[in-house]
Amino acid sequence: MSVITEKKQKSSLFSIRLDFWNFVTIMAFILIGFFLVYPLFNIFINSFWVDGSLTFENYKEFFSYKYYYSALLNSFIVSTAATFFACCIGIPIAYIMSRFNIPFKGIFNMLIILTLLSPPFIGAYSWIIMLGNNGFITNLFANIGIDIPSIYGLHGMVWVFSLQFYPHIYLYVSGALKTIDTSLEEASESLGISGWRRIRKVTLPLIFPTVSTGALMVFMASFADFGTPLLIGQGINVLPVLAYEQFISELGSNPAMASTLSMILLTVTTLVLFFQRHIVSKKTYTMSALRPPTVIKLSPVKRLLATLLVLGIVTLSIIPQATVIVTSFIKRNGPVFVGEFSLDSYREVLYKVPEAITNTFLYASIAIVFMVIAGLLLSYVVVRRKSKLTSLLDTLIMIPYVVPGTVLGISLVIAFNEPPIELTGTWIILVISYIIRKLPYTMRSSTAILYQIDRSVEEASISLGVPPMKTFFKTTAILMIPGVISGAILSWVTTINELSSTIILYYGATATITVSIYSEVFTANFGTAAALASILSLATIISLIIIKLLSGGKEINI
Repeated sequence: MSVITEKKQKSSLFSIRLDFWNFVTIMAFILIGFFLVYPLFNIFINSFWVDGSLTFENYKEFFSYKYYYSALLNSFIVSTAATFFACCIGIPIAYIMSRFNIPFKGIFNMLIILTLLSPPFIGAYSWIIMLGNNGFITNLFANIGIDIPSIYGLHGMVWVFSLQFYPHIYLYVSGALKTIDTSLEEASESLGISGWRRIRKVTLPLIFPTVSTGALMVFMASFADFGTPLLIGQGINVLPVLAYEQFISELGSNPAMASTLSMILLTVTTLVLFFQRHIVSKKTYTMSALRPPTVIKLSPVKRLLATLLVLGIVTLSIIPQATVIVTSFIKRNGPVFVGEFSLDSYREVLYKVPEAITNTFLYASIAIVFMVIAGLLLSYVVVRRKSKLTSLLDTLIMIPYVVPGTVLGISLVIAFNEPPIELTGTWIILVISYIIRKLPYTMRSSTAILYQIDRSVEEASISLGVPPMKTFFKTTAILMIPGVISGAILSWVTTINELSSTIILYYGATATITVSIYSEVFTANFGTAAALASILSLATIISLIIIKLLSGGKEINI
């Protein structure tokens, strides 16, 4: 009897070893451990490494010199201010769009999402053209004797980030407002609380978790952004820029201090995430949502005013996109635009940096193939085969949400800069960084659609004699494809617009469009920078249209 039991146990162990989903789980842990956990651990150790020994000297130096700790203070000031103003913009716009019968909602929604998906440094570059020291708006006011402050400095960063990232607030709050139970608001009105007091006392507290999530996204995006402070900081350092300068310096790099700055960046973003979750967990925000709100019909005057408010904000936030497209077709004499129509900027782009355009779309496309496959397989493991192990896997996959691109770039260079695995300077390390950073987008859309697919569909297929593996690929995967592709396209859009990790990982021939825009702006070739930025904008618009078609005309959610 014991022999039979032993054989059954061996057979069971053997079946576990051959189980496809266990193999996927093990491979996922290996790859994530090797390309994410190991580099981050490496950078953690490197931050304590000075002259061959472990010490806290780098951290002591950071908090001893104003040059270093002021960058942390500047980052906090900019990110906090940008989060506040993004909430001031995003919440009212979301309320108006969700509750009132204003026209052109679909167009407004598309333009707001386009604002979010375009890289912040393009917005910074556009505002330089308009409000820089020699910007056309600056000169226009100067000609009539009015001096206006330029875009350079902390206030410029806050301005760009607020207009760039308020869509995070808008999208989260819009979703919450559409599902809130109106009986709670009606009850407050019956108690004499109406108008603005009702919104402040009832509506906003009910959607606080959603608002705080959007605010978290704005803070982290502003805190980790690299391109905007680099373009308009003018000597005012923030942590991502300082880490980059310490890692890649003309006077000699300092990888240990760059690692220290990276760890401080990562620590701050992680602590902010935990703080937000702690605040939300202190109260209960559940409601039945049995009576979702109906759209309120405004009087013609109020409808016009509400529409103009939304139009004004959307116009202001889309100006950077319009500016780069318009200026890309204007003739220039050196760095100065002369006001004539011309295609010279596009000719120059195709002559100077055709490889950058090819690299951008090629690397992003390669990364997306892996992300689609990973999204299909890993989401199934996380949703259908729940366990403590798969929950840990899900957590590890989502870590890149709190890892700034600069930190990831530095960690990959430090980890894979020497044999036996020397990837630095190759296109492979760029693709790896894109997959790591953007996989959460694809994973989120994949898991969301898998939750909507009833298990009975798979069970029916299996009951008809189709093996589980074949059922997944023939049935489940096909049903998942629309959601996976939508998430993958969003990942692709954010990948082609990626700068913070790319500028650390690229090497000469592997330069991308974003790196080329950065180089062209710094050498005052604004026309070619505008042409390159316009190519990115066009690719983003086409991608959004494709997502809209795939989703059957539904609103796009990031």
